[in-house]
Amino acid sequence: MSLPAALVSAARTDPTTARTDPTTAREHLFTAGTLDHYRTALTAGIERVAHRIAAADRPFTGAAPADLAPRIEAVDLDRPLADTGAALDELHDVYLRDAVYFHHPRYLAHLNCPVVIPALLGEAVLSAVNSSLDTWDQSAGGTLIERRLIDWTAQRIGLGPAADGVFTSGGTQSNLQALLLAREEARARAGLRPGPAALARLRVLTSAAGHFSVQKAARLLGLGPDAVRVVDTDGQRRMRPDALAREIARCREDGLLVMAVVATAGTTDFGSIDPLPRIADSCAAAGVWLHVDAAYGCGLLVSPTRRHLLDGIEWADSVTVDYHKSFFQPVSSSALLVRDRRTLRHATWHADYLNPARAVEQRIPNQVDKSLQTTRRFDALKLWLTLRVMGPDAVGTLFDEVLDRAEQAWQLLAADPRFEVVTRPALSTLVFRWRPAGLAADLVDDANLYAREALAASGAALVAGTRVDGAHHLKFTLLNPETTEDDVAAVLDLIAQHAGWYARTRTADELSCPVG
Repeated sequence: MSLPAALVSAARTDPTTARTDPTTAREHLFTAGTLDHYRTALTAGIERVAHRIAAADRPFTGAAPADLAPRIEAVDLDRPLADTGAALDELHDVYLRDAVYFHHPRYLAHLNCPVVIPALLGEAVLSAVNSSLDTWDQSAGGTLIERRLIDWTAQRIGLGPAADGVFTSGGTQSNLQALLLAREEARARAGLRPGPAALARLRVLTSAAGHFSVQKAARLLGLGPDAVRVVDTDGQRRMRPDALAREIARCREDGLLVMAVVATAGTTDFGSIDPLPRIADSCAAAGVWLHVDAAYGCGLLVSPTRRHLLDGIEWADSVTVDYHKSFFQPVSSSALLVRDRRTLRHATWHADYLNPARAVEQRIPNQVDKSLQTTRRFDALKLWLTLRVMGPDAVGTLFDEVLDRAEQAWQLLAADPRFEVVTRPALSTLVFRWRPAGLAADLVDDANLYAREALAASGAALVAGTRVDGAHHLKFTLLNPETTEDDVAAVLDLIAQHAGWYARTRTADELSCPVG
């Protein structure tokens, strides 16, 4: 199909379509001949970020999509600025000025952590060298470093000498791959042939507080719409082992096959840790794959004081860890660990041009044999440099500081009559709401929603929101050791001010409105 004449004419006359001189273009390639350009450009970028970090007196400017969209839409990507300084000036206007800064002590919203400097160094190195971790001939030592970190993590978990794993993009991918392995292992044990009928019999059990990626993974894996059964939780939002045992028995009575139980060590909403030893016992007795989603709670692996909270995780068949949550690593840095390395074969596909089967016989370590991804960044380098510069105890000490602050925040909330708090934190998440006495439930709901939105619009602090038993709640997720008790108290006062203003205004409006 040929282009319309008008488009062809425009292309011929548009100066942006003129061919760039090859010598000029090569000036931007990272080579031995452009090292001065590399040093100058990266130094300029680092200085801009450092200046913005120093100037940020709040975690957010409060910019709305309608504020930013016109600025970004106005950028003509076909007309380069041809100058690093000008591009950085523009970047400040379209991104840096209004970015959300997780390093700020009053960012209390989602599972985003401030990052440590050795990891930032790793990010700079891995981006420049640009290794791809799919095959040995694209990564060399990078492959061995990733494998060493997988072994180190598996040892910290206690998975045993046959353990293995691979780095992933995040907890959602790790959970997906874990359930893929569990599905294939369950089908093999039961002698089920591939097909819709076999998939329709499979079930996954997880707690009511588990991560949504479990349901998403089940859908992607072709399981039935009712494949995920939710197990009741106790008052601390932990999976109830007695309810789990009943659900396993009920599935068997219905002729269904439980392919996996997903326990959680650090739920997103509550930071709750399921009773792993008792869940592991139930899974072992029933011959069911146990996956532990420790994306959030994995920081306990290096905690000097709280490692015991993960007791029982060593009995898992697979474990998700997100170093970019509680190891203070930049996104992305996650991994899936398995007790038996042979199960990773379910993710293997040999391509003659990339990882031919003969490479296995030659003992060539190709990580693509274990991964759902092909091209993959050397994200492991960030954790490697963190451990080599700081050591695991220092990382664990930072996480302990966060957990200590969460306990202090719980004490503030529990003692404050303006608020009610759902559970005492096992990790660093607090779910609560503004609820002074004497207000109707719908008004309380709306006031909490308004307070969160008003706080975000001001940029003074950021908090998350969720629903608990049908009611709107607010959520603190503390992951910054720089956050103080005073910061928490100040944010609570801001929430109360916004919510109180809303409640008073709406009450006054309703009283002044004539009854029709």
